[in-house]
Amino acid sequence: MGETIEFSDHDGNPVKGYLATPSGGVGPGVIVIQEWWGVVDQIETTCDRFADAGFVALAPDLYDGVVVPLHEPDEAAKEMMALEMDVAARDLSGAVDALLERSTGETVGVIGFCMGGGLALVLGTLRPDAVAAVIPCYGVHPWEASKPDYTKTTAATQIHCAALDGSFTPDDAEQLAGTLSALGHEVELHVYPGCDHAFFNEDRPEVFDEAAAALLFERSAAFLRDHLT
Repeated sequence: MGETIEFSDHDGNPVKGYLATPSGGVGPGVIVIQEWWGVVDQIETTCDRFADAGFVALAPDLYDGVVVPLHEPDEAAKEMMALEMDVAARDLSGAVDALLERSTGETVGVIGFCMGGGLALVLGTLRPDAVAAVIPCYGVHPWEASKPDYTKTTAATQIHCAALDGSFTPDDAEQLAGTLSALGHEVELHVYPGCDHAFFNEDRPEVFDEAAAALLFERSAAFLRDHLT
């Protein structure tokens, strides 16, 4: 269903990504942002699932081809912390433009997992002209110098949090929801009892929760359909 494509960032530099399109060839657009492992098979499968649900889904490759094995979290942490935020911002903004060219409507949504959740929030502040829905899933943002400025976003936000998560705790999720609500932004918060960080990743059986993952996907797809125009 999907394929690797190349698009340009805002400076004209080439960026690769995985694109999945629905059987009808058209649909609203959603950017899928990787965990700290890179664009692994599970991220491509997530794009395929969104395509099956009627969306055009694009996962930009923020690691430029690097994929970290799931049993090497220390290496994944190194890749994440080596990510240059200005470069990632250009790549993500270019992905928005590439997706707008390939999808219906004038806006897109973005969903991200772990570090991708933090970057999804950043993208909402970078492209308020085009990003109408932001979905951070147990999102973390370890880059202190580039915290999102939520006054710059206009997107509706749906937050997903695992009750047992020590990286993005329920208290963190409540604080984020409160910050967004205080600024007048539409926000939903869903906490998943008994689940831990990365419970959506079916390739990590030690944390995967099938029922919760299915519910997260169902809620996310419905939220995107409600907010993309």
